[in-house]
Amino acid sequence: MSQPIGLSFAAAGMDVAILPLTATDADRASESLAPPLTLDAYWLTAYGSPGSGSVNTTYIVGHSWEGRDAPFNRLSNTSLVGSEFTLTTFTGRLTYVVDSVTTHDKDTLKDSDIWDIVPGRVVLISCYTEDPWGKNIVVTATPKPS
Repeated sequence: MSQPIGLSFAAAGMDVAILPLTATDADRASESLAPPLTLDAYWLTAYGSPGSGSVNTTYIVGHSWEGRDAPFNRLSNTSLVGSEFTLTTFTGRLTYVVDSVTTHDKDTLKDSDIWDIVPGRVVLISCYTEDPWGKNIVVTATPKPS
């Protein structure tokens, strides 16, 4: 297991840095977390780390932008199911296969099953480009079999 530092997702036209993001007391109290307003990806440090021995789900979040091209805009696409992406960590590169692309209402996302602990799973979360203020897009992926 190692901290993720990069996300390459050819099918979604993404190649972004991943920065660590730790929830504040206010974030935990409100049960919500908004990443900084950048084009980068953010790894939620309170959850899992990718790689061999992972004991939790790894969450990576980023913003979709209305009226501006941004890497996370491209996740709002169900044709990504079955495609692969790579996480770069301090110890190497890991390949994942997309299992699902779903939308969730922002006000109920905190109660959804995406927060269930699934060791080895990676979940990418952003705003849904068709309704950025009301919905999130959630991409789940599992390690590519060797």
